[in-house]
Amino acid sequence: MSKRTRYAPLPMAVKGIAPFHSGEEAWFWFVRCQIIRHQGARPASAMGTLVRPCDPDDIYRVVVCLHKQGRLSTAHLRTLSQYGLAERTPDNRCAEEAAATRLWDEAIRHLEDRLIVKGIVEKTPLDSL
Repeated sequence: MSKRTRYAPLPMAVKGIAPFHSGEEAWFWFVRCQIIRHQGARPASAMGTLVRPCDPDDIYRVVVCLHKQGRLSTAHLRTLSQYGLAERTPDNRCAEEAAATRLWDEAIRHLEDRLIVKGIVEKTPLDSL
């Protein structure tokens, strides 16, 4: 009988967890994970070079909770979706995107505040500069 080599993923403690630096970074990661999921893959927090402190569904649940509480309107969600899929933020220099910029900033601020409390986003002193 031959011996089989078994492969096991490294525990998260060995890899190290890398929280997001901003709500915006977390949102774009979530959108990319949703695109991958729609294409048939199963995204996970440990996928890629960095281990994230959450699963994509955790960010989804925060957004749904903020919407149910009335902190995020349908217009906020539409803006997050539109620009998340475009993989860019609204350009405040463009008159047509002025309203979207305001909605984006409000939505990301609400999302980031909640993600900081949950330990998904970790702000450093340099992030506020």
